[in-house]
Amino acid sequence: MSQKAQSREAPEPETPHLDFAGTTPYEDYVKADVLTHLQHTLSDDPGEMVFLVTTQVMELWFTVVVHEWETAARALRSDDVPAAMAALKRSVRELEALDASWKPLSGLTPAQFNSYRGALGEGSGFQSAMYRRMEFLLGEKSASMLVPHRGAPRVHAELEKALHEPSLYDEVLRLLARRGHAVPDAVLNRDPAQRYEPSPEVEEVWAALYAGDESDELARLGEVLTDVAELVWRWRNDHLVATRRAMGAKAGTGGSAGVAWLEKRARKNVFPELWTARSRV
Repeated sequence: MSQKAQSREAPEPETPHLDFAGTTPYEDYVKADVLTHLQHTLSDDPGEMVFLVTTQVMELWFTVVVHEWETAARALRSDDVPAAMAALKRSVRELEALDASWKPLSGLTPAQFNSYRGALGEGSGFQSAMYRRMEFLLGEKSASMLVPHRGAPRVHAELEKALHEPSLYDEVLRLLARRGHAVPDAVLNRDPAQRYEPSPEVEEVWAALYAGDESDELARLGEVLTDVAELVWRWRNDHLVATRRAMGAKAGTGGSAGVAWLEKRARKNVFPELWTARSRV
């Protein structure tokens, strides 16, 4: 049969359902109309829109990543390592998308950024509550970071709860201890509201796992956590580069030291013993 004949006999595609009594099912689920009307620029500069939308997109990715890491933490508490690893692997892809969010802003010149920077007032990314929850899950705890959110009771309560809960890494170390590895009591029983500090004994545990069977479940968990840590580091560095390019060494909009503060953050390793243990394998 010729292609022309086949084309004549092919059934016509069905017309999608177009008539709805109210809003579309897509709108009911996605709330696109809400999302696309949350952009209220404060300057006349056309470049402010991409800055605002990019920042809002980042907040959505923060929300997804927090969901994944909290899912992983709950799974680890239940000794369900496969479920934890599945959530962490999803977060790796989401962190890659989050980091790509810097692309629209990465080429900003100082003149372009300054054209709408004044509209930010004292607003700054370090005031993001959802990003703070990400940091808390990584073990970067600080009670002082709750202070900016005292005026928002629900947000403050959520952050305070996250501050006092074990971090994702705390749950990993508790799992290692339950599996018979020599994680010291001082680490297991530490105040979870305090910033995690590296432990030589924890480094030894990871070094032993990495020197053993690479297919071991805990060794594979360590590699997924390393993927997460690497992408967090890349995020911080890309933030640093974008900021340095847009504003040089000026003070940050929220009163921080700007680039100097970001440089300090970029030097910190997430899940530190996973990195230092590699020198001992």
